Amino acid sequence: MLAAALTTTLFLGYCNFRSDTDFDSFPSPSQKYSFYLSLLEHHSSEADMTVSEPFEKQQQHKSVNGDVCSEAAGEDAFDHTYKEKEGPKPSKILVWRNIILMTLLHLGAVYGLFLIPSASPSTLLWSMTCFLISALGITAGAHRLWSHRTYKASLPLRIFLAVGNSMAFQNDIFEWARDHRVHHKYSETDADPHNARRGFFFSHIGWLLVRKHPDVIEKGGKLELSDLLSDKVVMFQRRHYKLSVLLMCFFIPMFVPWYFWGESLWVAYFVPALLRYTLVLNATWLVNSAAHMWGNRPYDQNINPRENRFVTLSAIGEGFHNYHHTFPYDYATSEYGCKLNLTTCFIDFMCFLGLAKDRKRVSREVVLSRIQRTGEGSHRSG
Repeated sequence: MLAAALTTTLFLGYCNFRSDTDFDSFPSPSQKYSFYLSLLEHHSSEADMTVSEPFEKQQQHKSVNGDVCSEAAGEDAFDHTYKEKEGPKPSKILVWRNIILMTLLHLGAVYGLFLIPSASPSTLLWSMTCFLISALGITAGAHRLWSHRTYKASLPLRIFLAVGNSMAFQNDIFEWARDHRVHHKYSETDADPHNARRGFFFSHIGWLLVRKHPDVIEKGGKLELSDLLSDKVVMFQRRHYKLSVLLMCFFIPMFVPWYFWGESLWVAYFVPALLRYTLVLNATWLVNSAAHMWGNRPYDQNINPRENRFVTLSAIGEGFHNYHHTFPYDYATSEYGCKLNLTTCFIDFMCFLGLAKDRKRVSREVVLSRIQRTGEGSHRSG
């Protein structure tokens, strides 16, 4: 059966997002753990806020109750000391496994589009639900919670977000957060995993089809990652990632419509599983590509990331990208709160239920000050 073969191919190539083995080539979990701990002991001081950092930067890290959150600054702030190596760039090494897998995946998704008219309303609603759960696993989970630590989540919420992250199938939380911290610290340089200066295609999907630049691997190995290593949910998901992806990304989205309301397995596989998965992937990738190229820069005109409304809608709130790269420690990723920002609404609702707390927010005064100092004059009041 074509569907089963395609699933097996995707699953066996579960590393389709890893364009290099970098830190994951150790034969046993204990060796990996020892390797990471040795890096942390040697490099943890590199992530601390330096004495020379402007006082304003130190004052920006406040939670909604006014607590100073200085630990976010070191990993979120761009490293101005980094210099790209002179001389010719390393040659691109294609990863043919990834190229083949991504081609098959998108061909399957295109076929899934033609099956939408034959899907029942319940299946389409289920597909949208799976899209939302998997998207939140990235936006509210891997991104705002684990990469930037912009709020604190209870154990039940962290488990839900980890499940959603496995449904999204974009690398386990640990690897996603590690690469994203590298992206912020070395944005638009050779050490950025999806450097937008290398073009739209590279920053969208091409970075997954070639080996990582050596600087990405080097800088990723020097990050402060002790918070991820000590998070039992993150480590549990990492240990059982293959099984969780097979179950959450493919089996459950396909099984539920088939079992509960009699949808055909063919439609159930190609629409809520494969097509939904591909749409979530591309919505996430647009943050790396389109939101780094097209839009306005009201907060900092000296950086590439832009405010892109289309990306905001497709990635449930992640398109306020000039704001996010200017203030990466703000849980809302926008000065407008819940406006066009479903992920922020979700986090606020979780706080209302008592499942989250300590949302970090940038004060209005700091935002306006930054707009005046580095914005391009395109800011809107709401």
